[in-house]
Amino acid sequence: MLEKYNTSGPRYTSYPTALSFHDQVTRADIISSWQQSDRNELSLYVHLPFCHTLCYYCGCNKVITRHPEKVDRYLDALEAEIAGLPAEFKTKPVSQIHWGGGTPTFLDSEQSERLMTMLRTAFAVQDSAQISIEVDPREFPLERLDTLKRIGFNRLSIGVQDFSETVQLAVNRIQSEQLVAHLMAHARSLGFDSINLDLIYGLPHQTIKSFAATLEQVLALDPERLSIFNYAHLPDRFAAQRKIKDEHLPPAEQKLAILRHTIDTLTSAGYQFIGMDHFAKPDDELAVAQRQGVLHRNFQGYTTHQNCDLLGLGVSSISQIGRSFSQNHRELKHYYQAIESHQHAHTKGYVLSQDDVIRQRVIRDLICNMQLTVGDIEKQFAIDFNDYFADAVQQLPELADDGLIVWDGNTITVEPAGKLLIRNICMLFDAYLKQSQQRFSKVI
Repeated sequence: MLEKYNTSGPRYTSYPTALSFHDQVTRADIISSWQQSDRNELSLYVHLPFCHTLCYYCGCNKVITRHPEKVDRYLDALEAEIAGLPAEFKTKPVSQIHWGGGTPTFLDSEQSERLMTMLRTAFAVQDSAQISIEVDPREFPLERLDTLKRIGFNRLSIGVQDFSETVQLAVNRIQSEQLVAHLMAHARSLGFDSINLDLIYGLPHQTIKSFAATLEQVLALDPERLSIFNYAHLPDRFAAQRKIKDEHLPPAEQKLAILRHTIDTLTSAGYQFIGMDHFAKPDDELAVAQRQGVLHRNFQGYTTHQNCDLLGLGVSSISQIGRSFSQNHRELKHYYQAIESHQHAHTKGYVLSQDDVIRQRVIRDLICNMQLTVGDIEKQFAIDFNDYFADAVQQLPELADDGLIVWDGNTITVEPAGKLLIRNICMLFDAYLKQSQQRFSKVI
């Protein structure tokens, strides 16, 4: 089964994936798509690329520096980018803001306050908005949390990855459990609504036993959510990963065993396995949304904000608005040049066809809610499902025989084993996969 299904494939934070974006889509095309969007709320993502040190596993768009003054120029560019946005975005209610990176907590208190003021001045941020930030606890004074709470943050996502010192040394990220515990305790004393911890399985020197010890420590911290990411080793694409030796990585069989043990441990502790890489307490809104069949997925992972357009700001950020995707320049110098010249940094994008919209809905239902009802798809899009997806339908019995799904002709229900391989199931409905499959990470 491992040999059969351990292929390369997308994580489906979008459909089509970013590999389908192209530079023939102009800013005018994107703005036209934006103006036709019928979604009534907005989610903001701000990419802050700066980091103090290099984590060897990282595939994010980042700038390693020890010069905090570089942030000031970046904030100037963000301010100009925001000023150049179409007027429609200034009035649409903002129900969610997320700062990602890089390391958003690279910003000091004054810089953080400046950025939040920019966002609140330019956009209609709701009082009830969920406002979250990714935190690297290693170079983050506890009193900085007071500033974050004061300017409106109510959610934290803390990078842990692994508490094993051996693993930490191998990936150049040393941090203690005590450091994370103190950060979480102070956040809770300030009234933060939700804390997520990020872990990674498949890192060098990890074993079932070592990762089980990390999980035990994590459970003692009692986070509301957990993200357990599958390490994607792509040293040809990410230079830092060349510092990780292939022979130190756990093989696919061991990675899957670590994941299975993780699922058993967390579900036994009361967490709901959302799918792919997320776990949440049963009363968390992610878990509730999945049980209600309304969970959504975008470039930030699983989300409950299905009725939001996503506006990305900053270098390399991606917007998903209406029927379009738009990505900014990935290199900082090109981002700055574009902002100075055009007051926007759009470099490529994609406008969805009707076929894309249909397949996007099918993949979203599978990867978010672990179930697809054929009748719902046929009714919404006026198609005959079996004819439209004839190639995929022919392969469903094999997935059923392998215990990944239950297929009764009208409903695809993902079995527990199928949750481990949900990407494989979604890949059946991907029209672009054959031309780009070799560029994705391994499913296991």
